[in-house]
Amino acid sequence: MTAPSHAVVIGASVAGLLAAAALSGACPRVTLFDRDTLPAEPGPRRGVPQTRQLHALQARGVQALDELLPGLRDELVAAGGVVADMQGDIHWYLDDYLLKQARTGLEGIGISRPQLEWLIRSRVALLPGVTITDKTDAVRLLTAGDQVTGVTVRAARTQDAAEETIAADLVIDAAGSGSRTPVWLPELGLDAPTTTRVRAGVTYVTRMYRRDQKQLDGRFGSLLTPYPGRPFGGAVLRQEGDRWVVLLAGMVGTEPPLDEDGMIAYAEKFASQDIAAVMRESTPLTEPLKYTYPESARYHYENLGKCLDGLLVIGDAYCTFNPIYGQGITIAALEALILRRLLSATAGRGAEGSAGLVADYFQAAGKLVDEAWETSASSDLRFPEVKGKRRRGAGLINAYGEKFRAAASVDPVLGETFLRVANMADKPAKLLSPGTVLRVFLSAGKAVRTGRGK
Repeated sequence: MTAPSHAVVIGASVAGLLAAAALSGACPRVTLFDRDTLPAEPGPRRGVPQTRQLHALQARGVQALDELLPGLRDELVAAGGVVADMQGDIHWYLDDYLLKQARTGLEGIGISRPQLEWLIRSRVALLPGVTITDKTDAVRLLTAGDQVTGVTVRAARTQDAAEETIAADLVIDAAGSGSRTPVWLPELGLDAPTTTRVRAGVTYVTRMYRRDQKQLDGRFGSLLTPYPGRPFGGAVLRQEGDRWVVLLAGMVGTEPPLDEDGMIAYAEKFASQDIAAVMRESTPLTEPLKYTYPESARYHYENLGKCLDGLLVIGDAYCTFNPIYGQGITIAALEALILRRLLSATAGRGAEGSAGLVADYFQAAGKLVDEAWETSASSDLRFPEVKGKRRRGAGLINAYGEKFRAAASVDPVLGETFLRVANMADKPAKLLSPGTVLRVFLSAGKAVRTGRGK
């Protein structure tokens, strides 16, 4: 394909907006279509069911967002987003071992999903050539041979609405779990991508509370991860507006309760009493909200033998991750940076350089997704109840991981190594470097688990 003159992005959530930011400047016209009525101010919407659940930006995610939309980091903070050193300001309990605290410079931001998405959409709407159209559904791809030529759209949630043809030479599927690309490709005579699934059976409950600055000794929050034998965990983190957001999570069929007394009792089982204490001491600001996440799905577009020229996939439409690990927005932003880099190279080389845009994107994005999948899926597959394909040597890797988490409660360097990988600042291979392995075996025997709750 030649450099695109009109790009259509299906979905105007975070991934779609970041794709538009990457396209702006390289493509004269960018049109986003979203099924929802997009709010004129920060607020929840139907197409993002997790919008009222806990959200916080990872360190690499903050950096990537600011690369795509310069100055956005400062805008998030000005809007009330709470900045935190990921190791120095948070108590992390990994398998009930308290990660050794230290200042690392890894900066995360606590901010609600409605506020974050609204700020991003406000910035993207001002970019030259970008149009955001809501209440519109993309119903099919248009093609000529192996080339995408546009999409057919109609008013959302109205079956008898008139259809309209939108010509475009690049279409990006950012429709999240509502992606239709795996259906559209076979309808066009092409193979659908193979899919890897990990069924972890996650349920979590979120509630907002009023924050007192004296609580948790002024820390940003605490986070406890589930692990085999203890399939429950949670978090309490600061967000804008002097609020706590409390999340209670369960895996492999464990479900947190929705009543206040039951939620407190659930949190009292944790190794740390931080979450239970905040709930007992604070005034609730919202009702508890339940969210279920049955499985993660990874679509292997990079393995397709034949791709449609002019069709890309980004964000949750490419891969969904267990939300407990907070990877989704970071991955979407990094995929958008890949797209921007490839478009820049295309512009520099003309038609010859653009010929491999689709294949190059899927190969680069596939490697990125593999790295994130390796950390999240392997954590889920530690649970014997979780359904999914386990790689060879998983038992040895899990045993080493248990020693690593123990050692990181003694050695702050290991704590930083873990967080840099979890925040996508370093690759997972860093966890197995010779120096890291030596530190693990020197410190693991000195670790003591935090006393368990009731």
